[in-house]
This record gives sequence, C-alpha cells and structure tokens, in this order.
Amino acid sequence: MSNVIRLRHALPMSPEINKALTDLDSAIAKAIEASKASGLPQGLIVADLHGHAHAQTHQMVTE
Repeated sequence: MSNVIRLRHALPMSPEINKALTDLDSAIAKAIEASKASGLPQGLIVADLHGHAHAQTHQMVTE
C-alpha cells in the first residue's frame, strides 16, 4: 500500500513499533491480494476487515 500516507503519532515511535506496523500492513495487503486472486468478492473482504476492526475496538474499550 505504497500510496497510503501514514499519520504521525504524537510521540515518537520506536523502530521496533514502526517495523511491526510495516510488517502488519504488508501481511494485510498480501492477504487481501490473495483473497482477490482466489475470487472472493471485494465486499466480503471489506466486511471481514471491518468486523475484525470492530472486534478489536470493542476489546480495547472494554478491557
């Protein structure tokens, strides 16, 4: 996702966090491309990603 501009965090992030974020982004992009290549409709991909984001947000605010 080279066309995505990353917002800067208010505090400096460590190189380890930056690497983890880059690795996560790369893994998500590869999974999306593999899903598209296997014929999964883009709407289902978006719905699945949205569901995971919602679940993680819920977990963060309830813990």
